[in-house]
Amino acid sequence: MVALTSFMETVRSRRSVKQRFSERPVGDDVLKQVLEAATWAPSAHNSQPWSFVVIRDNAVKRELAESMALAWRRDLEQDSTPRDERERRIADSIDRISNAPVLLVVCLTKEHMQKYRDERRQKCEYMMAVQSVAAAIQNLLLAAHELRLGSCWMCAPLFSQESVREILGIPRHVEPQALVTLGYFEGSIEAPPRKSMAETAHTDRW
Repeated sequence: MVALTSFMETVRSRRSVKQRFSERPVGDDVLKQVLEAATWAPSAHNSQPWSFVVIRDNAVKRELAESMALAWRRDLEQDSTPRDERERRIADSIDRISNAPVLLVVCLTKEHMQKYRDERRQKCEYMMAVQSVAAAIQNLLLAAHELRLGSCWMCAPLFSQESVREILGIPRHVEPQALVTLGYFEGSIEAPPRKSMAETAHTDRW
């Protein structure tokens, strides 16, 4: 059996960093490696339907965080989340996003998607593009961890695509899909529980 010790250690030790990052800057050379790793992900038809907006400007981070928080507040109010809990969660989110050294807004580009006349196949084509972007994000997260960076994948842009598009000047054929925070951090994070292989892997039939 071929050993995957180094790779499996990277996979198992990666964490979603939700705590404050340190003030240590993320160098351009490190960021370039992270983004290059993302672009080596597999994609449907080799369409590579991903695009990344790199944000370092603190004012833009704050504007983006507050704009997405507005949409989240509406959703939490609709869910009847208690006011104190709602405001605490929103404040934590704004702090995490606006204080991250680097934000990456990961987008889906539609211009290279295949066009079909029927809705069923067109929907499948779109889903394949979404899956391809997700694969790029996973590559990005693993590369960041390998380079000793902390990261966290957030789906907030999905709930406020129009405001994110407007703030960042993203064209109409491009969809904001996710936000990844990047930075260095100190300390350790306990691994969250994982389902067993018996619960997730099925042989021959379900």
